[in-house]
Order: sequence, then structure tokens, then C-alpha cells
Amino acid sequence: MILKGNQRSGSEQLALHLLKTEENEQVEVHELRGFVSSDLKGALHEVYAVSRGTQCKQFLYSLSLNPPEKENVPVEVFEDAIERVEKKLGLGGQPRAVVFHEKEGRRHAHCVWSRIRTDTMTAVNLSHDRRKLRDISRALFFEQRWQMPRGLMDSKERDPMNFSRAQWQQARRAKQNPRALKSLFQECWAVSDSRKAFAQALKDRGYALARAARPGT
Repeated sequence: MILKGNQRSGSEQLALHLLKTEENEQVEVHELRGFVSSDLKGALHEVYAVSRGTQCKQFLYSLSLNPPEKENVPVEVFEDAIERVEKKLGLGGQPRAVVFHEKEGRRHAHCVWSRIRTDTMTAVNLSHDRRKLRDISRALFFEQRWQMPRGLMDSKERDPMNFSRAQWQQARRAKQNPRALKSLFQECWAVSDSRKAFAQALKDRGYALARAARPGT
């Protein structure tokens, strides 16, 4: 699931955009949390009104959640992704709105949070949000067994499909497609943040991480 977020203002414009039916067959306001208003436009206007008591200009955090094109993703998976993002970005308990869009049977979602903490009248600091979203996205692709987009692979890898002759011969002996095998290992590496996590990712796919033999042993 590709996650894209940005800090912004323009509460009314965003509400109108999220409620547009011209580009979507179905629009559902799935959740309004922490608002007095019972409609999306009124809810986001509340955030604007609160922000007027601060110096914060970009008082909203808007997140889009886009699953793989051919996947029919349950609502629960979206909800889980939103909870992870909220925790990772420090937005826990902040007022939020969740909107689902559906077109040709494919569902995607948007979530909008207020950045303003009413107890301190300060904005939540959202440093390194792109990196944090990328990490969550990688984890979701791995857990759901979706094919990992190349853009989510380790950017330091020049070409994740390159493999040596020895690796190719080893894959052939195991009666595996060397390119598919290398892709699987790259996916496991992309969603792992430690050796232990990498070993577990391999184990979940039926492989074990072994220690290389020393020369002469």
C-alpha cells in the first residue's frame, strides 16, 4: 500500500475534494473522530477555527492510502495502516476523518488529522514523515504478500535483479528461478530493519538465513 502524506491548510477545499463524486463511483465518510460536527466540511472547518489561536499555517495532515491496482483490500487493512501511521507520526488521539473512495470495484482511502493539540495550542511536529511512511508501506507489502514496487526497494541497490554466476548456479541447483528468488530476497531485505527481522522474513517465506562457511573449513 503506497502511503503519501503532506502538511497543508485549505480545510474547505480539501473537504470538497474528498467528497467529489465525479471521479469516484462511491464516496463514504467512514469516520469522524474528535469533532463536534457530524459532516466532513464542518469537521475540517473546526480544525481551521482552532488553528486561528496558533501561528500554525499548515494545520492539517492529509494521508492517501493506495493499495496495489489489482488488489481488493478489506477495510480492516486500511484501518490498521491508519493506526500505524497515527502512532508512528505522534498523532495519537488527534481529531481525524477517514474517507473511502471506490471506483470500478477498487477501494482507496484518505485520512486527515488535525495537527493542533488543544491542550497546548501547538502543532504536532511531523519530522521525517516520508521515511516513516515508507517504512510502514514496506511492512504492509510484505505482510499482505503484495509484489513490492521497485520504488520501495533499498535505493542504495543499483539493480536488485543483478546476481552473480555462482548465485545463478545455486538457484538452478535448487530448481528455482534465479531472478524470482533474488526478487524475493530483496523484498525481505526491504521490509527488515535488522538481521533478526531479515531472518524472520526469510523464514516466513520458507527459507533460512545461514552463516557462510569460512574458507578452508
